[in-house]
Amino acid sequence: MGELVDQVDERDRVVGVVERGAAIRCRLLHRIATTVCRDADGRFLVHRRADTIPLFPGQFNWMLGGAVAAGESYEAAVARELAEELGVVARPRFLLKFLCEGVISPYWLGLHEVVVTGPVRPDPSEVAWHAWVTPAELSGLAARDSFVPDAREALARYRALAL
Repeated sequence: MGELVDQVDERDRVVGVVERGAAIRCRLLHRIATTVCRDADGRFLVHRRADTIPLFPGQFNWMLGGAVAAGESYEAAVARELAEELGVVARPRFLLKFLCEGVISPYWLGLHEVVVTGPVRPDPSEVAWHAWVTPAELSGLAARDSFVPDAREALARYRALAL
């Protein structure tokens, strides 16, 4: 059996537990937790996803994260994902949550942010390339077809916060 996630409703209330693959195939609402990494100079960490990842292989993204496991909080999931994908141990701060229609399946997306002050050690099975970019450079990358589509909506909502 694959990874188990909470199935949630339109208000992000748990209604059951399902296998993540089934949630995607059946378009059942579930939770995704992501983190935006910034450095002390305000630049964003952008990465290219590994070519071996099943969802959006080789595409660029400005968020790191993944599915929230059944019974796990958004905050626990982003801390776990950050450690797994970047080797960074931190407690990202919650920014917003929204219902994302998603290209592959709908889901609730919890967006968090962390300032990274030390080195990053990306997991090569997840991250093929990474760089710190300015907000203008991020905009240029986000306009490309090779940018994860769902990440564009998150970027627009992030910018609307006027942080």
